[in-house]
Amino acid sequence: MQDNAMTRWLSALMAFCLSFIIIATLAPMVGIQLDRQLDFWLLWLATMLILALPICYLEIALAKRSKTTALNALSSLTRDADASQKWRIVGWLAVVFIPFLAGGMLSNASQLLGHFAGNGIAPQFLFIGLAIAAILLSFAPRKIILFLTVIEVFASLILANVMGTALPAWHVTPVEFSEWGSATVLALVASGLGMGLYWQSSLATVQQQDAASKTVLPIWIAQLLAVIAFGFFAANAQIPSYAFVIAVVSTAALLLQMVREQLLQRQLNIVIQWLIILVAVLVWGIPAISPVFNSVLMLWGLVICLIYAIFAGWIMKISHLRKSMNFSNELFYNLWRIAVRVVLPISIILAMIAIIGQLF
Repeated sequence: MQDNAMTRWLSALMAFCLSFIIIATLAPMVGIQLDRQLDFWLLWLATMLILALPICYLEIALAKRSKTTALNALSSLTRDADASQKWRIVGWLAVVFIPFLAGGMLSNASQLLGHFAGNGIAPQFLFIGLAIAAILLSFAPRKIILFLTVIEVFASLILANVMGTALPAWHVTPVEFSEWGSATVLALVASGLGMGLYWQSSLATVQQQDAASKTVLPIWIAQLLAVIAFGFFAANAQIPSYAFVIAVVSTAALLLQMVREQLLQRQLNIVIQWLIILVAVLVWGIPAISPVFNSVLMLWGLVICLIYAIFAGWIMKISHLRKSMNFSNELFYNLWRIAVRVVLPISIILAMIAIIGQLF
């Protein structure tokens, strides 16, 4: 019982740190690193409720049903649903996206490190150094990596408030359509949803619990706290501390370790495993290409969530996830199903349109 509780809270700690670091990475891409628009942050909190929470339930329910990691599970899940094998592509999209996201985080950290250090070293060389550090650290035990991440995230939060740039006062502005895209990206992609990470980290506990809420709610609350921590205490994404850079490296190491575990369980050739990981990470080292990759990162993450929502809401049988979630009230299940079948797909498609519209 104590081990299950510890694992559940480790998942929540991972959710807080992962969300905070990815938010700090994506914030400059969506233009919210400095502007404290109260209306936008309230919109973001709303998307956390109506979009992030249903996806979080979806991941944990699939974990409980499949009893294995996402990439490995989709084979059995598609068979159970009598669905085409083409739906398994979402697992591969996610497993390649994870090291790609890690590369984006390291690229952002290398830019910050070059700015803070002021030593004239090209960001590409700093990026390579950080990438090597993350890959090496990924071989450490997971609890050590997570412990290091937690320490450095909280250190960066403290230093951001002590040494950070003074932030403008909160103010209200008219809500624009483009903000829906940014809020959706931050609620889903920045929370690490759709990648199967919480699915993977919760496998040890979900089988021992009668209801998915016992796993979902600590994770979702931790994600919400990460939103609040960033929005109220560290909205300036240029967090002036080496602690933040170390936190990014350790978070990237955690991501790489988890994706390596998924590929290993899929019994993929070791050469192909490392080829996927290294290419997805090191492609960020190409000079002057990061603006393109930033847009790809946001859209790719949303596509993964969209496919999962359609698969769980429309392809899987009604009874498949009801038992896994085991809501205390049938109304909650019906609300979740409406959110996954209707609200999520429409919201994600609108967000993608908004993001693409900002590119032109």
